[in-house]
Amino acid sequence: MTFPFNFFIAAFAGAFLTTLLALPLWRKWCLRTNLVDDPGHRKIHSSPIPLAGGFAVLTGILLPLAIGAILLKLGIVKISSAGLIVHGIDRRAIELAVLALGAVAITILGWLDDKHELKALPKFIGQILIAVAVAAACKRITLFVHSDVFSYAITILWLLTVINAFNFMDNMNGLCAGLGAIGAFIFALIAATNGEYLVALTGFLMCGALAGFLPWNFPHARAFLGDAGSHLVGYLLAVMAILPHFYTKQNPRPLAVLAPLLVLAIPLLDLAQVSLFRTLNKKPFWIGDTNHLSHLLVRAGMSRTRAVLVIWLIAATIGVLACWL
Repeated sequence: MTFPFNFFIAAFAGAFLTTLLALPLWRKWCLRTNLVDDPGHRKIHSSPIPLAGGFAVLTGILLPLAIGAILLKLGIVKISSAGLIVHGIDRRAIELAVLALGAVAITILGWLDDKHELKALPKFIGQILIAVAVAAACKRITLFVHSDVFSYAITILWLLTVINAFNFMDNMNGLCAGLGAIGAFIFALIAATNGEYLVALTGFLMCGALAGFLPWNFPHARAFLGDAGSHLVGYLLAVMAILPHFYTKQNPRPLAVLAPLLVLAIPLLDLAQVSLFRTLNKKPFWIGDTNHLSHLLVRAGMSRTRAVLVIWLIAATIGVLACWL
């Protein structure tokens, strides 16, 4: 079967352009509804910045996905792997619908946090409810343990951890979105090489949408992801880490299940170190500070832009190792 390079490129390009062009519209809406990040403590911008990134990225994923699925089902688009992808859409329709609804729900949860500054408990409860729905409807993590209770628990824990890791990582222009784009691209490559074309397609859509946001956010920000966007990025990457088959009978490599930990190593390590630092200093671990990896690099003498680029490079390098696994 011919590898559908053109289809993957079209998915990436469609998501990229949709996000890029949708962002000005969402930006105007945010300004009109006062959904902005005002200047203040620990912030370097001097004027309000619209929190439009999450809505634009969500649009960049769902709109091309819906259009592409319709075109494939109607047979308007002809590619060598179309039948396989259509079969995958039919077979995993409920799973895809739940994942899409989960993406909408996590974005709304983040939007409520942006708008009303939710307390930690109600926000965490919302995250749990979304994670439970995803674990119930979609493929779950097993780690070779044959127990439904364990698979539910570890899947929910994974989703919560990654969502909050990316939420914590949204502390410099381009950092969260760039790491998300790199992670989505690596997961898409892994899925594509294993012949999981529908999963790969989803990954390239995510990568394209996040890449389409970056010109508006890096190096100088005209829009922020906000909690709506950082929650969405974390959710998308957590899901992409579950969907591919890293271990199969055809490729019996137990170490391959460690690939998601490598792909997401930077946000996970950052979450661990700031949480430990805050706990040791007897501060709530969910209260922000300037002790993230990016801040440490800046205090070591790097500019903010260079610090972000260095972290991107490290993440991409570790991602190559994940592909090798």
